[in-house]
Amino acid sequence: MAGTYLMRAMNQSENTNSDKKFTYSGWIKKSEIASDGMLIEGYYSSTFHSQLYYQSNGALTLNCASGTSGAAFQIVTNRLLRDCNAWYHIVVAIDTTQGTASDRAKIYINGVQETSFSGATYPDQNTSHQFNRNGNTAYLGRRTGGGVGLYFDGLMSHIHTTIGYTYDASAFGSTDSTTGEWKINTSPSVTYGTNGFFIFKNNGAKTDQSGNSNNFSEEGSPGIVSNTQDCPSNVFATGNPLVKYAANLNFSYGNNSVNETNSNWAMSSSTLGASTGKFYYEYKITTAASSGNAYHQLGFISDESNGNSASHFSASGLDGAYAFYVNNGNLEVRIDNSVISGYDQSTLATSFTTNDIMCLAVDMTNKRAYFRKNSDAWIKSANPANGTNGLDISANYTAGKNMIPAVAIYYGGAGSLNFGNGYFGTTAVSSAGTNASNNGIFEYDVPSGYTALSTKGLNL
Repeated sequence: MAGTYLMRAMNQSENTNSDKKFTYSGWIKKSEIASDGMLIEGYYSSTFHSQLYYQSNGALTLNCASGTSGAAFQIVTNRLLRDCNAWYHIVVAIDTTQGTASDRAKIYINGVQETSFSGATYPDQNTSHQFNRNGNTAYLGRRTGGGVGLYFDGLMSHIHTTIGYTYDASAFGSTDSTTGEWKINTSPSVTYGTNGFFIFKNNGAKTDQSGNSNNFSEEGSPGIVSNTQDCPSNVFATGNPLVKYAANLNFSYGNNSVNETNSNWAMSSSTLGASTGKFYYEYKITTAASSGNAYHQLGFISDESNGNSASHFSASGLDGAYAFYVNNGNLEVRIDNSVISGYDQSTLATSFTTNDIMCLAVDMTNKRAYFRKNSDAWIKSANPANGTNGLDISANYTAGKNMIPAVAIYYGGAGSLNFGNGYFGTTAVSSAGTNASNNGIFEYDVPSGYTALSTKGLNL
């Protein structure tokens, strides 16, 4: 969450070449588009600091300021990091002892060395950097040099730094021989140096796993770093900031919390969809169920829907728009904005209030959808585990058409999605339900045969 950052004062004696050789390796998943975001900074003073960050257009930038003369070196990629559903593996390798200028600072993205830059001023031989050096402060997720800001908004995993030693991307990852994908090396064999560290190995802990005990403290506001199931080897669905069917919808906490800001309808679909398989997801109503914001719609649309043309599950611009609709606190189910026969409020007799959870199970193999409130019985005497009853969606989802989860809220409303990350906003589920697939963590029991909508879930 933007506003939170990690810091540590580096006060240990340094090894040889610690001011000339340095490696950063980290996996990141952005949660926003048009904002700057600091990955790591080494700070000594306003005129002596080194930074790795992405700009608001997505360009990755390595910058080292050295004295009042400004940058000792700066490299800006032409490649833009703009995919909010992807984990990027970033490696920066600095070795200013090299004789060739372009060998003194290298950037790798997903295992490939970047060679196309909008600007590249390489360091002079034996120039000093400021990352992790004795007497400096290391920051993750915030800038100090040049003015406080550039808060990172997103996820980080497996952050390594080595001080006095330089490695390329192959030390931290490899190409899968079958899929061709760049995959993580969870236990690289590297020498960290006295001020090096390895954090976020398998969870949200800020403790150093390198053996150096270079642990970080959590700072800032709201001051919350949470663990998540979303990781480089299993990417989970989230809300999609690139597909907002109204500008007045805001995302937070890894794009899993949503709120409406303009007293109107606002809607977004998710980053993943499926044409086959069985999937389960939850949505927690977090605003008071008063007359203004007692309207929430959880459901799905098809991948044939037009983008940015509807602010909620209406007939305009959307295809296969099924909405399980909390309409002024009471449940009804609609297709293309029309109440489905037998799924009206009086028949369903299901009401909602603050902190209730809407639970949806979608069987894309057999083209049926199932709904329940909290741990109550599935509506219409349905049973997704054995395929009993449930809402027939086959007319709108023919073979090969993808369903895309979607949510809409009204009039200052807010809620939190859980596609299996195990959190509603920053609050962990209170009592994780059973999940036979072992893929994702949910508040309530996942019906047998269903799983989380994630890259692993799509391949079960």
